[in-house]
Amino acid sequence: MLIPPDPIQRFADVFERARQAIPVDPNAVVVATVDADGRPSARVVLLKDFDRRGFVFFTNHESRKGRELLGQPFAALCFYWQPLDEQVRVEGRVEVVSPEEADAYFHSRARGSQVGAWASLQSRPLGSREELENRVEDVEKRYAGVEVPRPPHWSGFRVVPDRIEFWHARPSRLHDRHVYLRDGEGWRAQMLYP
Repeated sequence: MLIPPDPIQRFADVFERARQAIPVDPNAVVVATVDADGRPSARVVLLKDFDRRGFVFFTNHESRKGRELLGQPFAALCFYWQPLDEQVRVEGRVEVVSPEEADAYFHSRARGSQVGAWASLQSRPLGSREELENRVEDVEKRYAGVEVPRPPHWSGFRVVPDRIEFWHARPSRLHDRHVYLRDGEGWRAQMLYP
């Protein structure tokens, strides 16, 4: 079996099949980070963009994942699309997207999500639901009738891949696994035992 030479194009092809097969959040991906002590943490986020530079998601940089990524700038992503029997794993260093990229995405979001980015002290203890609702009300009043600006603590991260693995389920657990490893400006591909 020939391994396609370009992992980004291969991802684009699989992702398009996932978008057609999965009606809700086919862009859901688990992102794993580590803290300063090497303790791992994983959660689901939504992939918002990808290209040859990497895979982008957005978050509050003061959240647990934000702090971990700023402190230990490496991450792993894991996509799993059960209807396709496909999984893609991405590993690499992390960089903050440009302010222009963050602004463009922030202003494409629904107003409620923009307000929520200001109101939520993401990952911090919350005394009550009422406390959160009061914060939302305060932000709504502050920006009544005007565009909600992007908070300075809210932006995106790009995972710049140096390893991308594709997994496709096969009978008897004899799955297809192909790994791509960064090799200068290109990629080196090889098969893996299932």
